Amino acid sequence: MSGTTAIGTEAGARWIADAEPRAPRRFVRRFVLWMAAFAALGLFLAAAFFGTGVAYTPYGALHPGGGAAGSGGPGPANAAGVPSGDARADAEKKRGEMLARIGKAAPKAPYIVIDQTHNRLYLRDKGKTLLEAVCSCGSGIVLSHGESQWVFDTPPGVFRINQKIEDPVWRKPDWAFIEEGKPLPKDPSERFEYDMMGEYAMGFGNGYFIHGTLYERLLGRSVTHGCIRLGREDLRYLYKQAHVGTPVYIF
Repeated sequence: MSGTTAIGTEAGARWIADAEPRAPRRFVRRFVLWMAAFAALGLFLAAAFFGTGVAYTPYGALHPGGGAAGSGGPGPANAAGVPSGDARADAEKKRGEMLARIGKAAPKAPYIVIDQTHNRLYLRDKGKTLLEAVCSCGSGIVLSHGESQWVFDTPPGVFRINQKIEDPVWRKPDWAFIEEGKPLPKDPSERFEYDMMGEYAMGFGNGYFIHGTLYERLLGRSVTHGCIRLGREDLRYLYKQAHVGTPVYIF
């Protein structure tokens, strides 16, 4: 397999239970934690992706005659209820400080954003979208076999590209044969499948990859075992632009 790399899991699907099924209580606790992480990540990405959405509203429009004692207003207003120049300057200063903080938190180099809900992948850099691509994310299907269980989902969170592979070879794990209703092969060579992952694969941790697919007609649907699938041209472009260390935000 010169020039190729075998990958053990097409989607990095997690082997959730080895000796016993997941307990309902443990599932609920993990679900709640994931939802909390999803919400926090969503707020951060919304601010970085779409801007703050902050608009200055004159204090007098909400509190005519603003600045009255005990109102907590920004200061004296004129007869029309419009804040003074000092009040407006103070509001603009605070808004600028907030924008600066968000700007510092945003990546300084290109980064990848993956929206699982709409199966979209974005390559962003300095407030500009370099690539918007239709992708496919994890199906969320649970596969059980005996005392083993696999969950085919794409993990939300913040990751980084940690490897780039040309002509990847998929080494089919046990669950792939179980899913197809086939017996596990005795010959290890029967596990290798070529071209299944496309021309390139970019790993972002724990066996998960951004890679190509033979089934481009399914792009836009949540059908994978956890990996992110892209069409050929989008994958080629992303592979050239992304580097080891490129941040990946999944929500």
